[in-house]
Amino acid sequence: MPLLDPKTWQSRTLSGAEYAVTEPATGDTLGAVTLATGEDVRAATRAAHAAQHDWARTPHFVRAAVLRKAGDLFTAHADELRDWIVRESGSIPGKADFELHVAAQECYEAAALASRPAGQVLPSEAPRLSYTRRVPVGVVGVISPFNAPLILSIRSVAPALALGNGVVLKPDPRTAVCGGLSLAAIFAEAGLPGELLHVLPGGPDAGEALVADPQVPVISFTGSTAAGRAVGEAAGRHLKRAHLELGGNSALVVLEDADIDAVISTAAWGSFFHQGQICMTTGRHLVHASLYDQYVERLAAKADSLAVGDPHREQVHLGPIIDRAQLGKIHGLVESSTALGAKLAAGGTHEELFYRPTVLADVDDRIPAYSEEVFGPVAPVRSFSTLDEAAALAATGPYGLSLGIVTADSARGLELAERIPTGIVHINDQTVNDEAVAPFGGLAASGTGARFGGEANLEAFTDVRWTTVRGDVAGYPF
Repeated sequence: MPLLDPKTWQSRTLSGAEYAVTEPATGDTLGAVTLATGEDVRAATRAAHAAQHDWARTPHFVRAAVLRKAGDLFTAHADELRDWIVRESGSIPGKADFELHVAAQECYEAAALASRPAGQVLPSEAPRLSYTRRVPVGVVGVISPFNAPLILSIRSVAPALALGNGVVLKPDPRTAVCGGLSLAAIFAEAGLPGELLHVLPGGPDAGEALVADPQVPVISFTGSTAAGRAVGEAAGRHLKRAHLELGGNSALVVLEDADIDAVISTAAWGSFFHQGQICMTTGRHLVHASLYDQYVERLAAKADSLAVGDPHREQVHLGPIIDRAQLGKIHGLVESSTALGAKLAAGGTHEELFYRPTVLADVDDRIPAYSEEVFGPVAPVRSFSTLDEAAALAATGPYGLSLGIVTADSARGLELAERIPTGIVHINDQTVNDEAVAPFGGLAASGTGARFGGEANLEAFTDVRWTTVRGDVAGYPF
């Protein structure tokens, strides 16, 4: 039997409407899932809360073994999972393989968290032992998006489980299988005790119920800035932590000493990988005036050379946009930008959900595709003349997620980066990078800082408890 047998979806006990699992490249229905209601969320959080206490008391090496096994299973089931990621999310196979690699690494890194030193011994004014220890928060609510569905679910699910928590995961219903049900199947096979991980595909109502649930003290949300603001506001009303990884409009700054032959491939990858549907996508190309014309010409030629099509049946560079609503947003931004004076150097057309990689020149702050997050394969290019101008342009705007700087002088690149507030910086690379060991997160409208990866997971999914111990009962002047 395959890991992801559609019969197991239809036997789930969720009570909402049926939702068709659709392949965006063809419109074909791959199966169906049942959506969760608010009552389903409440039942899941109660069950996870009840199971979590025993899990937290489980020896660390047992929890670690489950996480290591899960990592192994992502590799063992790679062929089946790859097909689901390609067909359900519109990814090319290479991007699917990257997700599977990161998913395994996230599990291995999370396994190491289970035995991480759990606190500190503190000095005290009194004759007592004083120390802190990290304790699980209880139940973590995870809300994940469609664009990198496996990575953006597992990066919260794995460390939360390793640290002794239960998890309720609400994946985007458009990628409910590869971003949700696949994790449930993997962890069940890995030996995770029942009721610790609940996967509830659902819409905004299920997300609202998860954020409001009193059994869920921590929310880990990845998605748009608009939705993240709503999640953060609701979490604040309920006095719970919300870790928010949101949108971006990241800049790639190309200095005058950059190797133009090398940078074009890097630049194209930053804007066109996975059809630009990545929060870290290079949304603004800031290029020194001495290289500008050549850069636009060569980036446009690169865009025109890229194949767009069905990644399950053809060898292509770009697959489909996730759905017609997202396609309409992308094309609307391109059309409004050209109407305001941007020059269409490449692309700007589509057939069905297949959008051509697009290059826009002659952009400025008035151009929507430059000033806003497009979340599509669109590369606006703008020139600058001085480092001061480059720093000002890169720092302008509401977002602060990722930054790339290309230069022959790496020290000069680092110095420039110090002037541009972002959560992530890459010198001599584009803006789209991810590793399980690295803290990940953005500033300002891009989120609430580095809340995922490495040591950040300890902060995200545990609480710190202060404890003191005396040999004798303390005496007081009462």
